[in-house]
Amino acid sequence: MPSVTYQPPLRWWNHAWRYVLVVAISAISWFEIAPWQWDHRRWWFWTDLGLGVFSLVLLAWRRRHPFAVAVVVNAVTVVSWSSGGPATLALVSLATRRRWREVLPVAALGLVAGLALERMNPVSTQDFAFTIPFVAVVVAATVAWGMFIGSRRELIATLRERAETAEVEQASRVAQARTAERSRIAREMHDVLAHRISLVTMHAGALAYRDDLSRDEVRTTAGIIQDNSHRAMVELREVLGVLRDGPGDSAPERPQPSASDLRALVDEARASGTRVDLWVGVELADVPDALGRTAYRVVQEGLTNARKHAADTLVSVTLTGGPADGLTIEVRNPLRVGEPVASAPRSGLGLAGLAERAELAGGTLTHEVSPAAEFVLETWLPWPT
Repeated sequence: MPSVTYQPPLRWWNHAWRYVLVVAISAISWFEIAPWQWDHRRWWFWTDLGLGVFSLVLLAWRRRHPFAVAVVVNAVTVVSWSSGGPATLALVSLATRRRWREVLPVAALGLVAGLALERMNPVSTQDFAFTIPFVAVVVAATVAWGMFIGSRRELIATLRERAETAEVEQASRVAQARTAERSRIAREMHDVLAHRISLVTMHAGALAYRDDLSRDEVRTTAGIIQDNSHRAMVELREVLGVLRDGPGDSAPERPQPSASDLRALVDEARASGTRVDLWVGVELADVPDALGRTAYRVVQEGLTNARKHAADTLVSVTLTGGPADGLTIEVRNPLRVGEPVASAPRSGLGLAGLAERAELAGGTLTHEVSPAAEFVLETWLPWPT
């Protein structure tokens, strides 16, 4: 909520037309009495003119000290007709603040000063009974105009503040969406590349530490490394394609994996040398795409972890469930005895990303070492209706 003391900055032309209007009001007020002062009380003429100039100069501080300036200028109008214009502007400026404890005393002072000045007018021909309501109406109109200006300024300031707040909130939402998208892409890159790099690491380790391989075995292993390195580059390029700005800058995003691709994933792992036992207790073709995509990533990460930390063990993958019970995925492998010859870096990001995926899908993910010295990764995912 803007402050009631809000005052917008004024340009030079804003000041100019205000001062022109003030001088015009003073000239109209002083026009009738000025000739009489010149002819009969010349000292009053010069005093009136000096007080008018003094009041005009004092208006420059009306924003910094509105109450004080309004009191002084309206008090001066007791003996000075030429101060009528500055007194009007000072009262309007004070009324824009919309503080009744300040406006009412100054308005009362202006009313008394105006009546006193008119009472001393030696050339006035109007009945004083008419003068009282006339001056009261002028003061009331002046206060009302100032209150209207202050209300309008407050409204504009409120709308401006709301617009700025909306822009900040919009920028914040855009930043949050960008961060979320980057996190999604990072998870996708980890899921895609970790699988390929683990294959490359395993076979490269075999080439580095085994000297009993035949030429054909070396050629086959090198081919696997080359093929998976190429696939890693292709998949990385496809994932990063969504980061391009223009709609025509990147090729259409490749189809996302589904539950139907699980058998191909297991066959690929077997072809690379990993021993995998797959048991499927659900019709993969009936698994919804969103659920199948998450299930694919879970199995992929389970195979990747087994290949990184227990490459020579048997990995068991089990899928059970249905529309009524949800989908349960279990990836189990015995712990390896001793350290692997060459192991991939331990980041811990894969399981953390999977846990986040499962939570976003409304499911749960747990991983533990069983009493039988097996690493068990179990995920339950709800089956969308």
